[in-house]
Amino acid sequence: MILVTGGAGFIGSNFVLDWLAASDEPVLNLDKLTYAGNPDNLSSLAGDARHVFVRGDICDRALLNQLLAQYQPRAMVHFAAESHVDRSIHGPGDFIRTNVDGTFSLLEATRAYLAGLSDAQKNNFRFLHVSTDEVFGSLGANDAAFSETTAYAPNSPYSASKAASDHLVRAWHHTYGLPVVTGNCSNNYGPLQFPEKLIPLIIANALAGKPLPVYGDGQQVRDWLYVGDHCSALRRVLEAGRLGETYNIGGWNEKANLDVVHTLCDLLNELAPERAPAQGAYRELITFVTDRPGHDRRYAIDARKIERELGWKPAETFETGMRKTVQWFLDHQDWVQKIQSGDYLTWIDRNYAQRSESHPSGSAA
Repeated sequence: MILVTGGAGFIGSNFVLDWLAASDEPVLNLDKLTYAGNPDNLSSLAGDARHVFVRGDICDRALLNQLLAQYQPRAMVHFAAESHVDRSIHGPGDFIRTNVDGTFSLLEATRAYLAGLSDAQKNNFRFLHVSTDEVFGSLGANDAAFSETTAYAPNSPYSASKAASDHLVRAWHHTYGLPVVTGNCSNNYGPLQFPEKLIPLIIANALAGKPLPVYGDGQQVRDWLYVGDHCSALRRVLEAGRLGETYNIGGWNEKANLDVVHTLCDLLNELAPERAPAQGAYRELITFVTDRPGHDRRYAIDARKIERELGWKPAETFETGMRKTVQWFLDHQDWVQKIQSGDYLTWIDRNYAQRSESHPSGSAA
């Protein structure tokens, strides 16, 4: 059995579903079910004895000790995290508690658990820490992409909290010999993504005929990674990654945010023309809003190490992944509508409705 933390969230639930589609090895899924943890993500596993779900907090050491002793997993895959930059700006305390204190709690619980195992069991155990490229800060237009040796320079409360968790994982390996590996991924997208993030937000707003908010001039560049590719990379790292090493996981798809929004609009024009606004194409809904504080300009991942050492590279192109994503959201409108609760709508109003429109050079069309 493996233990997955945060397995009801976006990436975590995709990982659990992919894992059980390819393996009969059971999953113990620990998730607190905060606003972004959605049990509906796992509805297809109802009645599946291979999936054991426990609602709980990774900061709860007594619960962690109990679960490790009862189920004796051979690996832990740590997704559980607060992950939205805008939310971290409004309320950084939750990010410190979950991402820093929670990771510390998991590391200590794992250290105590390993002390009671045989040497063979210890040698086979792995702690896979799932992190982000945002810990590396921001790149200039001509800077080399982030590698595993790039210095950390986090610029938001979210990325600072993830950087801290990365450092804890590294230290517990070097100080206590914990068998850890870390993956630093680029921007994920795909099915089951909570609709506060850029791609699902744009799809949901477009289908509702609402403005499509774009921060600043929309030229912030990200490397986009389809979530299914990320899951396959993590399975490979868990299987063969070298202890104490980090692996950058990217899609080789650097795109400006505005280009992503244009791509989404064009796909919706093709796949859902009947929902287009009365005034014309979906691009007419694009609205530039005041940029968020400390918005990093560019991220880019150099994923050559994981390809060289572990033979992994993404299967999806930007075009194929985006088409799959748009089609999934079109096919699962009931899932989106159930998520759009009072908490979600209050958050969207707080973050976007109070922003004044900005007027960058260039046209949205």
